[in-house]
Amino acid sequence: MASYGYSLMCELHGPNELLAQASRAEEAGFDFITISDHFHPWLYTHHHSPYAWSVLGALAAQTTDVELVSLVTCPTIRYHPAIVAQKAATVATMSGGRFRLGLGAGENLNEHVVGRGWPPAHIRHEMLEEAIEIMQALWAGGYYKHEGKHYTVHDARIFTLPAEPPPVYVAVSGSESIALAARAGDGMVATEPRRELTQEFDEAAGAGKPKYGQLAVSVDDDEARARRVAHDLFRFGMPGWKVQSELPNPVNFEAATAYVREDDVAEAVPCGTDVDRHVEAIEQWTRAGFDRIAVVALGNNDRFFEFWEQQLHPGLEASAATKAAAGVE
Repeated sequence: MASYGYSLMCELHGPNELLAQASRAEEAGFDFITISDHFHPWLYTHHHSPYAWSVLGALAAQTTDVELVSLVTCPTIRYHPAIVAQKAATVATMSGGRFRLGLGAGENLNEHVVGRGWPPAHIRHEMLEEAIEIMQALWAGGYYKHEGKHYTVHDARIFTLPAEPPPVYVAVSGSESIALAARAGDGMVATEPRRELTQEFDEAAGAGKPKYGQLAVSVDDDEARARRVAHDLFRFGMPGWKVQSELPNPVNFEAATAYVREDDVAEAVPCGTDVDRHVEAIEQWTRAGFDRIAVVALGNNDRFFEFWEQQLHPGLEASAATKAAAGVE
């Protein structure tokens, strides 16, 4: 059985609204809550970008049962890995071990702001793996020093540690990042429901490790409005990861997505209130081997939660039960 999460999208909401959504998501029975970690939003139709780790601290205090997941943090340029190790340890401690650290090689959109440039992908992967090594060493306790290819750590020690280090889940998009996730992580994260990603990860890391996926949905009783909202808010994802990771500012994403049609977005984002359509969109991920599915709700959040509780979640459970009874994966 898959577990389901609610995605807090910092680019769309201020911090207090994110906290209110998280409370509602826990009430609605979601298994986990994810949060994006950006400096800039993607588009001008996104009007926010609060500091995700301030929100995570509040989430740790106000929630009781749900897992909390950064989806994802880049620990290489904007943040030094020693600082990520400290704040992850703090949130894990505050939440009683409910925090999971999702990591990725980052986007130029967020990382260029500190003036350290934007290296090519293979260097970013090197930096990410070295960063994970540093964080795991610091979580082991004691003083630690490191003189590496990309980072230096001088006699650092994290004094507030959780009972167990937070699991590390690494974002993947191809063979190089999958190999990195298998070597250095406890699970994987992806934004495309591609079976080859999960298969290659299982072959490299061993079956049974968590595999997170994320999709957007646009719930509205007026399907035409749902499609407009999806286009306004989520067209940034249509050009693909090679574009998403390289552009530096919202103005560049506005230009890159100027010719993305509403139909293009609606093919990727289920719109309206047809339960079967939404169930099918989510089950693309489970068929592709993902076992933790995070949902980004676009548009009216009250309507989304009502739809989730009354129709979509029961529809997913009924579909899973039917498949189980028939012996279908």
